[in-house]
Amino acid sequence: MEPFVTTFLSLGLVLLLGIWYSSRKARRRRHLMNSPLPEEWETVIRKDFPRYNELPSDLRNQLGGIARILAEEKNFEACGGFPEITERVKALVCLQAALLLVKLPKHKFYPRLQSILIYPGAFRDLGRRRFGVSEEADDGSMLGQSWNSGSVILSWDSVVAGAKNDDDGMNVAIHEFAHQLDQVNGAADGVPILRSRDAYRQWAEVFERNYEELVEEVNDRRRGREPLIDPYGATNPAEFFAVASETFYEEAQDLKKAHPDLYEQLQDYYGVDPASWG
Repeated sequence: MEPFVTTFLSLGLVLLLGIWYSSRKARRRRHLMNSPLPEEWETVIRKDFPRYNELPSDLRNQLGGIARILAEEKNFEACGGFPEITERVKALVCLQAALLLVKLPKHKFYPRLQSILIYPGAFRDLGRRRFGVSEEADDGSMLGQSWNSGSVILSWDSVVAGAKNDDDGMNVAIHEFAHQLDQVNGAADGVPILRSRDAYRQWAEVFERNYEELVEEVNDRRRGREPLIDPYGATNPAEFFAVASETFYEEAQDLKKAHPDLYEQLQDYYGVDPASWG
């Protein structure tokens, strides 16, 4: 009986510790969601993140709380000669990452994500693309990568540019964190977790049609007409979802006009209407 009792007590202790840890994390998250942003973050927003003030007040409150939770719970690493991880670095990355979660139900704060690696600029392919998806610069170097093993890698120059310029359809943080949402249920395939079977059916129909149209536009660029959605989205369905998410947040009114069905799907998924902001 003794070994059985010992095992039973050990399992009970593990269970109690798990409950205590979960309760402590939930309390900490509630505290961060309900606390004002630190003064240092407010300074970063004023200088580097003008989009924040375009948001409705309820979204600003949600955004700040979610961003602070991400900053506290995810591990940041400086790579490739990047000097150090400061509060400015955490704020700019996490505020943009939080934009995708602000009204997304049951998002669990990017549950697979453990580490955010920051390089000073574009970096070479780290040889892990088989584990995830990447965003390339024109010269083939990387601006960002998202690994389904639990990491996002970002070029700091691109993070800053994406935060300051909110209307050019290019945002590496939105791109890579959209990949993270796609990867929650496994490998990136352009289909994040949706709410119902009917939602999956509609998503597949709309995204497949718009993806194929983009591929045709990219293949026929001799006509001289540049597509609204970045041609990199024609790489595969996973990249199309990430690029479409960038366009949704950065060129919302144009996307709504040019691709209303795609805009509607993204609006329904993310739960926000950026065409009405600002």
